[in-house]
Amino acid sequence: MKRFLIHISQGYSIPIGKPLQNEIREKGYKVKWFSETENAKKYLTDEEELLETVNEVMDYNPHIVLVATNSVPYFFPGIKVQIFHGFSVNKRSEEKGHFRIRGFFDLYCTQGPSTTGPFNELKRKYGYFEVVETGWSKVDPLFEETNKLKRVSDKPTVLISSTFTTRYSLAKNPEVYEEIKRLSLIGKWQFLVILHPMMDASIVEKFKNLESENLKYFDTTDIIPIFKIADVMFSDTTSAIPEFILQHKPVVTFRNNKPMPHLMNIEKVVDIEKTIEKAFSNPEEVMKNIDEYIEFTHPYSDGKSSKRIVEATLDFLEKDRSYLKRKPLNLFRKFQIRKKLNYFKF
Repeated sequence: MKRFLIHISQGYSIPIGKPLQNEIREKGYKVKWFSETENAKKYLTDEEELLETVNEVMDYNPHIVLVATNSVPYFFPGIKVQIFHGFSVNKRSEEKGHFRIRGFFDLYCTQGPSTTGPFNELKRKYGYFEVVETGWSKVDPLFEETNKLKRVSDKPTVLISSTFTTRYSLAKNPEVYEEIKRLSLIGKWQFLVILHPMMDASIVEKFKNLESENLKYFDTTDIIPIFKIADVMFSDTTSAIPEFILQHKPVVTFRNNKPMPHLMNIEKVVDIEKTIEKAFSNPEEVMKNIDEYIEFTHPYSDGKSSKRIVEATLDFLEKDRSYLKRKPLNLFRKFQIRKKLNYFKF
């Protein structure tokens, strides 16, 4: 009986763990959760068995720890597997971003060629972890035929999504807000709004105040069902963009920090309306670029990434790993983790 632990730190990681939980239980194994923060716990349901303390984790003694955050308590039992909390959207430098190696993971389950290549290079450099391309568990429900959420109206539907990072956030731009307000009052489109769970409360309240028959705000971490009923996304530099675009749907971005050919990026508020209008037509060149981006980023549309992740971790658990080098001492980071969790038992 293999024991899995899903380790998270924020509520937005829960939809990453749920498909994995389903797959683990389907195989007849045990799975429990551990969250470093109280904020994430409020989004868990009765379906998830939560371990409240580090002592409970140690008693549970997991064989495999699936990590949907940037680091993991190194002293937790079991192999540590990085499953990522999002796609790389270039919001941070290489030293702090998606490809930062922290010295705690045994296995990286990558999302597609765009991440597998760099992590294989890092594997050759460091030598103490393995890399397997599996796809990403969070987007498995994106490829299911059923959807528990129905379209709000028959109008063309725009999903507005925004990061909480101030320098990139369209939601924090007063001029963009006023334009969204104006467009929602016109009524030719249906707007759906989701904001990052860590978004400032004052910004959330502003968008809630815009609610009308033409604009609906969603307070949820389960955003895949919302993706499925939208035709176009209007966003900035949020990691939700690659998730949405996997549906082969256009994305209009406002001042994206690294605009690429698969995005319809604009710099001026005055261009918002006409660019969204153009996006509804699925421009041929944009769609071609989207197809190429998907093939490079996440070429799996079978909804079985969770299955591949679980099988990869079980294979890695059972294999001879003596060829791997020892992990670095990481004494300062280890002390930081113990201090954060107030756990100093050895």
